[in-house]
Amino acid sequence: MRPVVLCFSGLDPSGGAGLQADIEAIGQTGAHAAIACTAVTIQSSQQVFGFDACAADLVQAQANAVLDDLPVSAIKSGMLGTTDNIAMLTRLFAEEKISKDIPFVLDPVLVANSGGSLGDEKTLVSAFRQLLPYATLITPNTHELRALSGEQDLHSGAKQLCAQGVHAVLVKTSHDFEDGDIEQYLYIKGEMVHKSTLPRLNGEFHGSGCSLASFIAGRLAMGDNLIDAIKAADSWIIQTLRAADAPHPDDAQAQLIPNRFVSF
Repeated sequence: MRPVVLCFSGLDPSGGAGLQADIEAIGQTGAHAAIACTAVTIQSSQQVFGFDACAADLVQAQANAVLDDLPVSAIKSGMLGTTDNIAMLTRLFAEEKISKDIPFVLDPVLVANSGGSLGDEKTLVSAFRQLLPYATLITPNTHELRALSGEQDLHSGAKQLCAQGVHAVLVKTSHDFEDGDIEQYLYIKGEMVHKSTLPRLNGEFHGSGCSLASFIAGRLAMGDNLIDAIKAADSWIIQTLRAADAPHPDDAQAQLIPNRFVSF
């Protein structure tokens, strides 16, 4: 069977982010996505209206069914929604229900790109700090990086997260600057080991962060090392954004949905 990525993520009815983004992105890497659904959200491609989180025992039961059945080669988490769900995933690692040898990509979702809270930030940050040491790679946006690290400078923040036990941090600068190319920095064990420059495209995109993290997880499951997985993800995500769908073509401010079914 194809390598499997077990994803902990929420349902986005618009299909732009969440578990649908995971499934589509991971499928493009050649891996198979299995899902433990963490929440059902009420959102469009433009706005979050609310959500109901799944109980932690229900999420764990979903995960156990996959772990007992399929050859899981990577883990990816997105929206976990509650401290109970974050603690449950932490226990799966701590109790070695998930092998420490399986790469884990953590996308620490605090606020959706389309706006709206996906949980109380202060309590989520506190819970995430217990999960961080189990992460192979963390892919926060700049807001999440600052919230988790307590640092305003992005490079200092990445180093601080590594000091908290994260193996690697991908620093993405797209939220901080409106003009010019987007720079990304990969820190491993507190040292910057890779830098990439991506063209800044017009518009805002719904689900780009989910897609990028999931593609990286898929490539890790397929056997790539971390730097090669990120390089492949960078090439792929740019193509998905260039081909993005416009739900509201007459509104220049409306968010676009990445087209994840593109060749690159």
